Amino acid sequence: MQVDWRDEIAGALDQLREKRPLVHNITNYVVMNSTANALLALGASPVMAHAVEEVEELVALSGALVLNIGTLSGPWIAGMFRAGRRACDLGIPIVLDPVGAGATRLRTDTSRRLLEELHPSVLRGNASEILALGAGEGGARGVDAAHTVDQARQTAIQLARAHGIVVAVTGAEDFLTDGQRTARVANGHALMARVTGTGCAASAITAAFCAVERDPLKAAAAALVVFGLAGEIAASGAPRPGTFGIRLFDALDEVTAEHVHEGARIKVEEAAE
Repeated sequence: MQVDWRDEIAGALDQLREKRPLVHNITNYVVMNSTANALLALGASPVMAHAVEEVEELVALSGALVLNIGTLSGPWIAGMFRAGRRACDLGIPIVLDPVGAGATRLRTDTSRRLLEELHPSVLRGNASEILALGAGEGGARGVDAAHTVDQARQTAIQLARAHGIVVAVTGAEDFLTDGQRTARVANGHALMARVTGTGCAASAITAAFCAVERDPLKAAAAALVVFGLAGEIAASGAPRPGTFGIRLFDALDEVTAEHVHEGARIKVEEAAE
């Protein structure tokens, strides 16, 4: 049975802007600045910190934690586990972004350990990353997807059921599941794939919504709808990638509950097929 989540998504956006949740990001060098700006533009508050000496204190002050493995090193991995364990102890939602899982053993093994030991609320990745963590059919081109969202659909459902989490597979049309319910989000624009860090921003925005919405599937769906709508707004007038990237920050500030009600393209099913 299909249900309509536009009211919940619009309400979550309003709550996010009212509460301005602090989102702790342990993320990669490539996207730190753009991810922080995306969160600020949307209405959340970012902190970017990975030192093992302080992550436990910072995560305790935060509404959500992002673990993004884009530029791994030993100390960063240690910081992720320390922050993640503290978040688990405090009931703070974790969003795991397994950037490039399947491309190298370090990325794949670290992602699997984080998934198995920390039980994140949401695992958000492209199709190749999700396949690498599930059925072992990875093969990412660096950090880019070499598979389609539909190819990763069953693996996403299996991972969600096995770990009791939400899995969000992002691409031309996003697929989300908690192992029982499923959602498809068709918002977005092709230019989003031509600006570095948009996937990482999607994970951070998902964490911001997890900080204000208790249901992680609804939080992830809200994040992808809102981010996709911002991409559509930013693409008006057919800009090229550089201009589009700047406009995307403006659009995150511009998108409203009204945009959600009028433009959300989401289909939610009560049970996975």
